[in-house]
Amino acid sequence: MFRKNLKKDPELFQNVSDGLRRLYRTKLFPLEDTYRFHDFHSPALEDADFDNKPMVLLVGQYSTGKTTFIRHLMEQDFPGMRIGPEPTTDSFIAVMHGDQEGVIPGNALVVDPKKPFRKLNAFGNAFLNRFMCAQMPNPVLESISIIDTPGILSGEKQRISRGYDFAAVLEWFAERVDRIILLFDAHKLDISDEFSEVIRALKNHEDKMRVVLNKADQISTQQLMRVYGALMWSLGKIINTPEVVRVYIGSFWAQPLLVPDNRKLFEAEEQDLFVDIQSLPRNAALRKLNDLIKRARLAKVQAYIISSLKKEMPSMFGKDSKKKELIANLGEIYHKIEKEHQISPGDFPKLDKMQELLNGQDFTKFASLKPKLLEAVEDMLANDIARLMAMVRQEEATMPSQTVKGGAFEGTMSGPFGHGYGEGASEGIDELEWVVGRDKPTYDEIFYTLSPINGKVSGAAAKKELVKSKLPNTVLGKIWKLADVDKDGFLDDEEFALANHLIKVKLEGHELPPTLPNHLVPPSKRGSVEA
Repeated sequence: MFRKNLKKDPELFQNVSDGLRRLYRTKLFPLEDTYRFHDFHSPALEDADFDNKPMVLLVGQYSTGKTTFIRHLMEQDFPGMRIGPEPTTDSFIAVMHGDQEGVIPGNALVVDPKKPFRKLNAFGNAFLNRFMCAQMPNPVLESISIIDTPGILSGEKQRISRGYDFAAVLEWFAERVDRIILLFDAHKLDISDEFSEVIRALKNHEDKMRVVLNKADQISTQQLMRVYGALMWSLGKIINTPEVVRVYIGSFWAQPLLVPDNRKLFEAEEQDLFVDIQSLPRNAALRKLNDLIKRARLAKVQAYIISSLKKEMPSMFGKDSKKKELIANLGEIYHKIEKEHQISPGDFPKLDKMQELLNGQDFTKFASLKPKLLEAVEDMLANDIARLMAMVRQEEATMPSQTVKGGAFEGTMSGPFGHGYGEGASEGIDELEWVVGRDKPTYDEIFYTLSPINGKVSGAAAKKELVKSKLPNTVLGKIWKLADVDKDGFLDDEEFALANHLIKVKLEGHELPPTLPNHLVPPSKRGSVEA
């Protein structure tokens, strides 16, 4: 009786990472272990997997600028870095924060319990000789780690000569990273067979995937449009999802632009990508929670598959022939489990891959269905995860400033070269004269045709003029609130000019500010309006 009550009390977790770790160890790991999840899908998770910083995985063919991209973000060389037009990076390099600059070779790296790489041991020496960690003190690396990968080549020969399963290693990383960035070269767009295979291997992680069309300053605007269209068409064929992957276009290095025509576009795209990367530390706990839910769903399906195969096996004779028959009919077993347990078809592992893995297994050693193990995972998904989700929100609220700092991220933070500085509503921010005053004579001519009374026009009179912009009422309503500085329901000549200036800002494609910036406040209102 005492044990039952103890079980009903919800566990107390210190933080989200601690909660995820304990739930995995007590509820999900026993199910995985019983039904050989680690032989079929993914190695067991370790403490470091729950505690490590967010990781960004860079994938691309050789000479697409992966290593240069990392250098651009950090504004610093890293140990083991090599850049060139030929295939230079032939290793997986984990670029991580450390007090001392140096390199840790792969074999030493996979025995370090503080690093999340211990399970890479399974890929053997051919891989470990091509894996290292570059450690260095850099402010960017205080918040994220970056994984540089070998340039993807084309042709069967290259694939065989690696000596390890390149796509499987990338899939291992993809499961554990927070962002996957696929780099393409706008100057020579080409998706090789191996790259297509790699993208398909990352298929279950589209939510983490972003695409960078790099070196876009090397071609004209017209060529860039064609290249962008060709890239989207090629990706659509490979990824095969209704959602379009976000593509960032630019020149991600610190050199002058060769064709500067699209400078504004590149700046906006780089800013969007930086914002995406900077959000990773804040969303890391949610990503780990999401990954654990995905893993738990797959582990449940694995349990049903293995126990179904065990149930069908004869106790005495004909085991080999029955095994062959079951593997051949695995699709029907999937369908049966799907209907019996109301499981989505998308939760099942790939049929051909599962059949291949089952060939090397001894079905007689499989475990039969153990409802208690499944109940524990169901309870985790139904109750514990909801409590952890609430903790994620609390942690996010207490750490709103948690973002990636340093390196290239600092360059666009403030000053005249910050993104959008001096544009749109920020135009005239550092000028002594009121920026609206430039076009005020034109606006005054319209103002006086509206028959102002005591120097002011009513809302109804102003509306007739302002709707000529054809902007929706929701936008014009916001412009009215910003322009009616003294909140008296009328516009004087300065406020009317300001309203027209804000309409111009919006029509030029810029966003309206949430509150009126100080430099846009009409000169006659500056004393009365609080800064």
